[in-house]
Amino acid sequence: MSSHGAIASEPQGPFDVMDPRCPSRTVLRHVTDRWTPLIVTSLNDGPLRFTELRGRVGGVTPKVLTQTLRSMERDGFVVRHVTGTVPPRVDYELTAVGRSLAEPIRALRIWAEEHAVAVLESRAAHDSTIQV
Repeated sequence: MSSHGAIASEPQGPFDVMDPRCPSRTVLRHVTDRWTPLIVTSLNDGPLRFTELRGRVGGVTPKVLTQTLRSMERDGFVVRHVTGTVPPRVDYELTAVGRSLAEPIRALRIWAEEHAVAVLESRAAHDSTIQV
């Protein structure tokens, strides 16, 4: 039984994302933020330089990409390789933990692409009923 009185559909283990005090919530938040799924998808084919990554992700500012990569590095999703050239070359690569995110993110991407029309139609129908 979960703390909500219902039988859990998945084994909880030592962590329970439904518990507001559980540290797994911050992991979930980082994994599902705006840019992490796009970065994981981009790096899944192999290491990329910052500008290559920014081009693949599209729409992200250099500042936000830097912040997201730092957070992903801290969480162990990516590793940063600096080559001692002039200017220095910096490449980003998924770690084993980062690569383990690729398939779940791929599934979410497929779901989003397959259901985008239905969601957009629902939004339009909903918004047409709202009185301003």
